[in-house]
Amino acid sequence: MRKKIIAGNWKMNKTVAEAKSLVDGIKLELGDSTKVDVVVCPPYTAISAASEQVEGSQIAVGAQNMHFEASGAYTGEVSAEMLREQYVRYVILGHSERRQYFAESDESVNKKTIAALAAGLIPIVCVGETLEERDAGQIEDVITTQINEGLKGLDADQLKKVVIAYEPVWAIGTGRTATPEQAQEVHALIRGLLVKLSDEGTAGAVRIQYGGSMKPANAAELLAQPDIDGGLIGGAALDASSFIEIVKAAANS
Repeated sequence: MRKKIIAGNWKMNKTVAEAKSLVDGIKLELGDSTKVDVVVCPPYTAISAASEQVEGSQIAVGAQNMHFEASGAYTGEVSAEMLREQYVRYVILGHSERRQYFAESDESVNKKTIAALAAGLIPIVCVGETLEERDAGQIEDVITTQINEGLKGLDADQLKKVVIAYEPVWAIGTGRTATPEQAQEVHALIRGLLVKLSDEGTAGAVRIQYGGSMKPANAAELLAQPDIDGGLIGGAALDASSFIEIVKAAANS
């Protein structure tokens, strides 16, 4: 059985003080349950504070991005080792907002994934189609390219350490959500692509999150699907009670 993973992507939200308060709220309501891997991904400025606040709990800290180089003239970027120094365990790569606003490509996502794994970080690799691509019947082509190019060159052991997040771009921050059946269909597609990249055993070990407006009202139904192994949570991760409700839904699924 794949262990469910719920990761909160805070995006460009929360000051250091607010981050401490949110982590404290999550810790208070979470208790000592270990049925689900719980991750918070604050902005860079709050990573150190969040790492201090989660100490002694089951909560892990993730970053929202990183550069694939170890160092150099890359103004505004951070490396994998810089994140590790702040006790980061996970890193989100290739989020649709990074692709849309910062021209990230499958090639750069691949380089970052390889660099993250080499540094001992767990990459959360995001894939997903836009509304235009879905309406044009291009879902399979888009997802296939993103998976094959983003995970190119990884062996079975490396693939097992990767978390994939399917985020239908049309459902992020819009209030729209893929139906459980729509989400499951793409998750199953991803699982099949992983079989082709490796083997059934490896593909069966990889966790695939749903990342399109999962919230307390729809979490249980989505998480009940056979290939949905958790959620990459946006807006609902900014409130401790909402986030914990999703964690509990994952624990009970």
